[in-house]
Amino acid sequence: MENNLARVLVVDDEVNQRTALASVIRRWGYEVDTAQNGAEALVKLREFDADIVVTDLQMPELDGKGLLEELQKLPTPPQAIVLTAFGNLETALETVHQLGAFWYLEKPVQTPALQVILDRALDKQRLSGHAVRLERQLASHGVLGDLIGESKAMQEIFHVLQQVSPTKATVLITGESGTGKEVVARAIHQLSPRRSGPFFAINCAAMPEALIESELFGHEKGAFTGAFERRAGCFELSRGGTLLLDEIGDMPIGTQAKLLRVLEDRRVRRLGSAKETELDVRVLASTNKSLPDAISKGTFREDLFFRINVFEVHLPPLRERRQDIPRLANELIADLNRKHACRVTDMSPEVANLLLRYDWPGNVRELRNVMERAVILAGEGTITTALLPRGFAGRQEAEPQPRVPASGGVMLEPGMTIDEAERALIEMTLRHTGSNRTRAAELLAISPKTLFNKLKEYGGGAE
Repeated sequence: MENNLARVLVVDDEVNQRTALASVIRRWGYEVDTAQNGAEALVKLREFDADIVVTDLQMPELDGKGLLEELQKLPTPPQAIVLTAFGNLETALETVHQLGAFWYLEKPVQTPALQVILDRALDKQRLSGHAVRLERQLASHGVLGDLIGESKAMQEIFHVLQQVSPTKATVLITGESGTGKEVVARAIHQLSPRRSGPFFAINCAAMPEALIESELFGHEKGAFTGAFERRAGCFELSRGGTLLLDEIGDMPIGTQAKLLRVLEDRRVRRLGSAKETELDVRVLASTNKSLPDAISKGTFREDLFFRINVFEVHLPPLRERRQDIPRLANELIADLNRKHACRVTDMSPEVANLLLRYDWPGNVRELRNVMERAVILAGEGTITTALLPRGFAGRQEAEPQPRVPASGGVMLEPGMTIDEAERALIEMTLRHTGSNRTRAAELLAISPKTLFNKLKEYGGGAE
């Protein structure tokens, strides 16, 4: 395999070992540099932009584990291959798991195995670089992860997220309910070096004080009534990943003090335990409240606010970025088609106008609910105004009118929605075919799958 542009940094305090490895790797077409310990490696990396770092674990000044910890702070860290002597296998596996090393090899290194691992690590590094470039391109086209928006406000948010996500900074995400604060938190996690680690979100408004402390910090067996077994909290479960403290503005004031201590000391202690555990987790927080107002009312600690508000990302309400609504609606249609096995193609101009006119007090969450209802009711084809909720954006419910029979005995009435008339027609056709669904689908000119979905929606329909 030819790797003319690929660079490898070999780090080992044993001069013969690193010289021999460097010589072999050069013969495989890589550009190679060497360092005698982690500290020197970090200096070399300022000028030598390595794709892969091959490092020993046991070294003076800064060992392999410390080096990997520093590499993870880089915006695009190189892939790391750990070399370990006999007896350090457990440490090597721990390093691979916790610090994101690509793989490990035992000494003495078998060169065929090293060549295979190097080639695979290079493939992964190039894919990672491609992913970063793709994320930047998508952001310029109005998409970043699950975030969608071409408005100036959203483009500014995309730019901020690309800057802050690779760092370890605590981010406070603010905005009204339904604006997508958890989606932003997940985007930060996916754009960070911790993307391969866990992502946990805990709703601070949904639990009483005693329970939220157990969820956050964990507890030992017998720590309180009902604690029948030992349990790790979200801080421990998020090790190597990201923890979102959702609706932190509603966290009980007593818990806030304990959280502040954990964030400052970077250690957590389970309820009922005397042992503290070091934290390796990035903390994000979100709220739909004004925390400065909560501070003035005495319901939120000012010192905790300063601790979590290292970097703020504010999400504007949907009514302030109306130009994003058509794009959002179409993306939701595509997503909901997959979810519900529907084949909706588009929405009518009248529907698009109603969506733009509406103020969306529930923001993106409300838009998704409206579109989900419409996609399910439509099944296929075009979403029309009849499939929107009654009263939506000024759509008025018709006055009750006498029911009149249509041909074939289907009862129709003015103001009857299309889905109501459709259900009546489906039920009549099923009665006509003796509940033969295949024949009924043929007469209705729809697929059997669409008919099945309709009947499922009606709770079984007419048999």
